[in-house]
Amino acid sequence: MGDVRKVVEAQLAAWSAGDPAAVAATVASYADPDSGGVLSGDGLAGYAARVLGRFAGQRFLVERMVGGEDEVAVFWTLRAGHRGAYLGMPATNGTVTVSGTDLVTLGHDGAHVRRSYDRLALAEALGYAARFVPAADETRQYGMSARVPTGRTERPGALVLTWLEIRDDAEAADVDLLSVEIVKSLRASRGFLGAATFDAGDRKFTLSAFDRPESLRAVHARPHQRAMRRFFRSGLCTRVHTSVWYPASARDYARCPSCAAVVATGEGAACACGWTPEDAATL
Repeated sequence: MGDVRKVVEAQLAAWSAGDPAAVAATVASYADPDSGGVLSGDGLAGYAARVLGRFAGQRFLVERMVGGEDEVAVFWTLRAGHRGAYLGMPATNGTVTVSGTDLVTLGHDGAHVRRSYDRLALAEALGYAARFVPAADETRQYGMSARVPTGRTERPGALVLTWLEIRDDAEAADVDLLSVEIVKSLRASRGFLGAATFDAGDRKFTLSAFDRPESLRAVHARPHQRAMRRFFRSGLCTRVHTSVWYPASARDYARCPSCAAVVATGEGAACACGWTPEDAATL
């Protein structure tokens, strides 16, 4: 096992040193769940540089090595700093731990490494819960959504709809970070009622609610201005839409938990047993 052990040591040492060129020089080929196939040479060096940009300061703990002279399976645990977007997840700047396996085979042209790890476990280690949805069907595109509540329940007097068209996961993570800063600034506004964000296809949407049209001034706070500068001056995203909507009509209904009657919300509205929609807010 001596020769292949040296390859294993050199390969893991190159990753730990943060040296993409050394990663590529130690093997004839390499593949992992994120590589998109088998890589070698400059292609591997470029990929290694991107990985090391996302996960810096890699430290491998080899737990077990099983095999013979020409082939071994290496069981390891990796600790690294999360410094860049991964699968659309913004950098947490924390430390992540994940376990995996390298199958290292010696051939006439050098060593071949096939690395395996659980991307779902890695996402969970970064604080993300996986939700599986189709990419699209014949009529719909799918995505994810989130709600930003404020506790205020009055009807909106104005809605702001924006969407941004993104190129890739890295840009998606960048937009998410900007969106968080914008929502934080809106929460400090007295006229902000809440927001919903959702992704569909290659677009990221935000729908924000305000108590009256005059409160829309809060949208133009500095975080929003920074985001617009990124689009107009720095090449962020390929398209942006922004619009303001005013309600032409609004109706709300609630069902009585006792008699199951539907009641239109509003002052004085009640079902036959005396329950009012306002009672639901106190439950």
